[in-house]
Amino acid sequence: MKKKGLIAIIAIIIIIVLAILGYFITKISKEKNREYAIEQITEYKYFVVKEENKYGVINTNGNKVIEVKYDNVKIPNPEKGVFFCYYGKNAIVLNEKSEEIFTEYEKVEPLRLESISSDLMYEKTVLKYYDNNKFGIMDYKGKRLTKAKYDDIDTLQFKEGELLVKEEGKFGVININGTTMVKSEYDKIEADKYYSEKDGYKESGYIVSNKTEDGYRYGYVNIKGKQILDTKYNELSRITQIKDKDVYLLVAENGKYGIFKNENNIVSNEYQSLSYDETNNLLVALKGKRYGVISMEEKSILPYQYSSIDITGEYIYAKKNDETISVFDVEGKETNIDPDTAIIKVPNTDYEIYIQTVNNKTTYNIYKNQNLMTKKQYTYIEYINDNNFIACDFNGKLGVIDENDNIKLSFNYSSVQKIEKTKVFQASNSETKVVEMYSENLEKICEMKNSTVEDKNEYILLKNSESIIYISKDGKILKNIDVLKNNKIFADSKDDKWGFKDVNGNVIVDFKYDLVTEINEFGFAGIKLGDKWGVINNNGDIIVEPFYILNSDNPIFIGEYYQVIYGNGEIYYTK
Repeated sequence: MKKKGLIAIIAIIIIIVLAILGYFITKISKEKNREYAIEQITEYKYFVVKEENKYGVINTNGNKVIEVKYDNVKIPNPEKGVFFCYYGKNAIVLNEKSEEIFTEYEKVEPLRLESISSDLMYEKTVLKYYDNNKFGIMDYKGKRLTKAKYDDIDTLQFKEGELLVKEEGKFGVININGTTMVKSEYDKIEADKYYSEKDGYKESGYIVSNKTEDGYRYGYVNIKGKQILDTKYNELSRITQIKDKDVYLLVAENGKYGIFKNENNIVSNEYQSLSYDETNNLLVALKGKRYGVISMEEKSILPYQYSSIDITGEYIYAKKNDETISVFDVEGKETNIDPDTAIIKVPNTDYEIYIQTVNNKTTYNIYKNQNLMTKKQYTYIEYINDNNFIACDFNGKLGVIDENDNIKLSFNYSSVQKIEKTKVFQASNSETKVVEMYSENLEKICEMKNSTVEDKNEYILLKNSESIIYISKDGKILKNIDVLKNNKIFADSKDDKWGFKDVNGNVIVDFKYDLVTEINEFGFAGIKLGDKWGVINNNGDIIVEPFYILNSDNPIFIGEYYQVIYGNGEIYYTK
């Protein structure tokens, strides 16, 4: 009996362990299924072409893949040979061999992304198919990822890779793998618009709502699919400025506002309004008819006795009914700061920018460790690096100064700005139409008149009708042979005329053109004589003699076709 009892106990333990393991395996499997990868387009292979108001498809050589005879053509993924060719509103789907595909389905449609202005305006991984009066999703090879069980399928705004589905009159969300992200239980669903540099909108949760006799009531479902707030609130929005794995939600119930951190009510619903200050992580709160300031933990910073409150920088400006303004620090201690002065601290430095408004005249000055540094007055100051600042004088001209008013870049410019994610500054004069480029040490790199500036992935391009300059992200002049490594020939100018040389400096195309473009990624370049453009290939062979009249100094060609951008960023090629 003792032995049998021991065996029974061991068996029970094994069953419990297996159940626990099964639970965690199932949980991990479900979480893994919620993961998805948004397809990245690295190489365009196919393009819509238009001739005489009919559409077809060409490849990167400019050769026709689909005959130009359709009323419209959509290419949802330019890397894949799947083309939606329309006669009126009806479409057939063809592959790169002009063969009709997906014929086993009643209908297949691309999924248009919401509010996208780009040539990549469709879901790039899945398509929507129709079968027996229901919809499902499939991949580009025709494999079904879900059954045809939905009343409708659409994309979810902001969240590429997730789809809004409708079942029995209620909405839910699935991902491009077909996994349910939000159950189909709601009258409306929208993404909460949370964005991060690393993941884009992928960590954005879901604001869900159901319609009642008194209007819509809102709740919240997190990215794990758990409903953490019931659909009972009149208003609900996420405080997206707080970059955190925790979700902060501003909600209103019966006209009173509060804040939840995930499912926990951290600021009670007893305020007429709440306004979040990102700089100091504080809330301006209206209670009754008076404003005060509280922390995110609902700790009182300023009492409810003010007619209005503004937070600028690290100071609180509180006005009473008699128009008296008091200035407090973010801990609620009154300061002796002039209420006509706003103070903006420059992050990670000892600098502060003081903005003073007297008699409707606003002036800027630089302070360091609370000591006045600049003796002159400016109408604008912005920190850029080291001890340098962009400043604007009273003539409306921009320049660069250091903390002691020393001019590092003279006040001659209508615009001075750092090119994002580079060490290069761009300064331009709208009167002379000259653009000057400077290093991070404010040493001039180059200048050019009547030029355009393009921020490419690996370099900056400065170009006009007479010259092209390539600049590295750290401010060095580059040669086109160093930048355009796949090209056989390179644009060059001589005596105000343009031609092409090879990598060894041999002239391949004579210097006889008024303007040219570099050979593009497809192996073609534009050549201009007078007001007409033609096309050459990477060997210098003429594809089209100058013939096209185009309103561009940098047209893009594929074979005999030139690019046209229209609508919401969509493109086609035509001749």
